[in-house]
Amino acid sequence: MLRVENLTKVYENGTVALRNVSFTVEDGEFLVIIGLSGSGKSTLLRLINRLIEPTEGRIFWNDIEITALNEVELRRVRREIGFVFQEFNLVERLPVLTNVMMGRLGYLNPWWSLFYYFPTSVQQQALAALEKVGLREKAHHRASDLSGGQKQRVGIARALMQDPKLLLADEPVASLDPVLAHSIMGYLEQLNQERGITILCSLHYLDLVQRYATKVIGLREGRLVYQGTGEDIRNMTDEEFKQIYGEEARRLGG
Repeated sequence: MLRVENLTKVYENGTVALRNVSFTVEDGEFLVIIGLSGSGKSTLLRLINRLIEPTEGRIFWNDIEITALNEVELRRVRREIGFVFQEFNLVERLPVLTNVMMGRLGYLNPWWSLFYYFPTSVQQQALAALEKVGLREKAHHRASDLSGGQKQRVGIARALMQDPKLLLADEPVASLDPVLAHSIMGYLEQLNQERGITILCSLHYLDLVQRYATKVIGLREGRLVYQGTGEDIRNMTDEEFKQIYGEEARRLGG
């Protein structure tokens, strides 16, 4: 279980990105974080695995306080937490297979990464991960040759190399068309349902939220303003919608 307690983040320029946010996520849930751009969604995800440091508050993963770990301890815990980035975060000049294998670095001698050396067992695992996302035939292509949807699938395959119990996805479909968006979300749903991986995913589009979420939280100006189930979000009232998106917001399509 993931537990977030009174989490606050103030950046050096004085921007308050999160304000006293608390919630829990049970094992196996598919939690979607919604809110306008600048509401704190990306900051929240990056705080959970300490890509950035909180100003106040605590984060617990399976009763381990992530916010209190030293670098060695954090490296071990991060093995269980995968991250899928909005901007893909691939090394474009390297082959797809190498990008995927880099997801296993938390388990390997860090010096190997300097020479991109990976054991045969890791190469086989990476090929299996690419097979899982339908890209095995692209293993030896440069990452720069792929489409946006393919790059995001490589990002998912790389995250799978960690054998994660928790997967964080920061706007994973923001730059994709609707068909590709559903394809990527379908891969995440499959991991959630078939492998029991807990998913935390930030999204903009309510149709995707209504289709895939089992639990939803809404942020506005860094504050937690909404919590509900997938069923709740499908029956969201206009008042709840405006609480998240503002009084000037208008719902399209019902």
